[in-house]
Amino acid sequence: MYVGQHSNLRGCVVGKNTDIMRAARIEDGAVIGDECLIGEESIVQGNVRVYPFKTIEAGAFVNTSVIWESRGQAHLFGARGVSGILNVEITPELAVRLAGAYATTLKKGSTVTTARDHSRGARALKRAVISALQASAIDVRDLENVPLPVARQQTARGSAGGIMIRTSPGVPDSVDIMFFDGQGGDLSQGGQRKLDRVFARQEYRRAFPGEIGDLYFPASVFDSYTGSLLRNVDTTGIAESGLKVVVDASNGSAGLVLPSLLGKLGVDSLTINPGLDESRPTETAEMRRKGLVRLGEIVASSGAAFGVRFDPVGERLSLVDEKGRIIEDDRALLVMLDLVAAERRSGRVALPVTTTRIAEQVAAYHGTQVEWTTTSPDDLTRVGREEGTIFGGDGKGGFIVPEFSGVYDGTAAFVRLIGLVARTQLTLSQIDARIPRAHVLKRDLATPWAVKGLVMRRVVEAAGDRSVDTTDGVRVVESDGRWVMVLPDPAEAVTHLWAEGPDDASAQALLDEWSAVVDSAGR
Repeated sequence: MYVGQHSNLRGCVVGKNTDIMRAARIEDGAVIGDECLIGEESIVQGNVRVYPFKTIEAGAFVNTSVIWESRGQAHLFGARGVSGILNVEITPELAVRLAGAYATTLKKGSTVTTARDHSRGARALKRAVISALQASAIDVRDLENVPLPVARQQTARGSAGGIMIRTSPGVPDSVDIMFFDGQGGDLSQGGQRKLDRVFARQEYRRAFPGEIGDLYFPASVFDSYTGSLLRNVDTTGIAESGLKVVVDASNGSAGLVLPSLLGKLGVDSLTINPGLDESRPTETAEMRRKGLVRLGEIVASSGAAFGVRFDPVGERLSLVDEKGRIIEDDRALLVMLDLVAAERRSGRVALPVTTTRIAEQVAAYHGTQVEWTTTSPDDLTRVGREEGTIFGGDGKGGFIVPEFSGVYDGTAAFVRLIGLVARTQLTLSQIDARIPRAHVLKRDLATPWAVKGLVMRRVVEAAGDRSVDTTDGVRVVESDGRWVMVLPDPAEAVTHLWAEGPDDASAQALLDEWSAVVDSAGR
């Protein structure tokens, strides 16, 4: 049995092997049967009976007994692949079934690339995944512990797909099982649904003894990656510029690539926190903040041009300017956009619709145009791969460098940034200072699954004759340019709201107004 943090159980009976997730509440007199799953922040009222083998969805309010049907959503994929608490929601048995289902969606004899982060949990689960793939007539190229962008890039070299297992960002006891397509991008919505169907029906393909897949370990993965990166990304002017940079590998797998990369770049660099720390495969927001403050101090005292900090799997990048000040992720997106657009002068930039409209001004000023995408990473990477795309980013430290790959890659973004700064002769603080301030605020509201459709209908009705954009969710644009966006979360009982105005107060007022609309539908 598992009982999550902040859950509250009083005067109730809970059967064996039942998992109660974070912040769930079970009231006096309730009886929960064996092998149930009570989702996060759900409430089971007093004297309610939940029969064995039932699932109660996250955020549900259960006031009648659950006898026949589960009050649950049968969705496998969330924002980061298949995620859950290690050995509670994500077990070796589940990993085997998932890998078997994935293999069944591919042709016999196909090759799948596997990789992991530096945690013990990911290492154990990856072995289970490899066994299931081989038993389903799939050859496996195992990269072992590599940064996430390296796993994606290597998957794109002749594999039918890939699987990466890593610790969930900011949640040390959870893991993500991530599935890639043949180009190293996240599995498309269609691919996810296909895998979902095979998994739900348990129609796994089994290989005959003579068809069992092979397992091999490719050599020189990091040299191959850095060589390809330096051939494709413009590095002119770096060696001559005399730039000094500070690089924080945050004790993650990004540190595995840096030694060979920095040597070949010919840049004066100081690397901090290069060693792998198995006990710390991810970091909380507070740890990340402390790391950035420390990086800022080192940059300022060493006279470096800027500092970068990788996340533990080398996918995302945080920036510190030459004065040691942290450039927040949403500002870092605008700074990178300004640099890339100023150098290219034409082309298309891929950004999610939740990005500030100041990005549109920056792009247009330099003769480039924005293509707005949904908030789904696979949509951003789809545009990132298209001809004519010069840049992409999600405003959370994820950057796409299309001349190298169509996926988020912290190392590629770092190389691109050094080249841009070396050639532009401007400091990051100067570039940041010339970009107008954005005022985008975000709010999350709990919304039961059953009323999500009603919420969106209510939002469209409330929009009236105002301009409505449905690229993702519903974005309502006021006549003066202020906008609010309402988006139901695909994996949780939550509705996300974003609002932008000329100042924080007007954005806050918009959020309050539309939160009331969402709340009224949820009641």
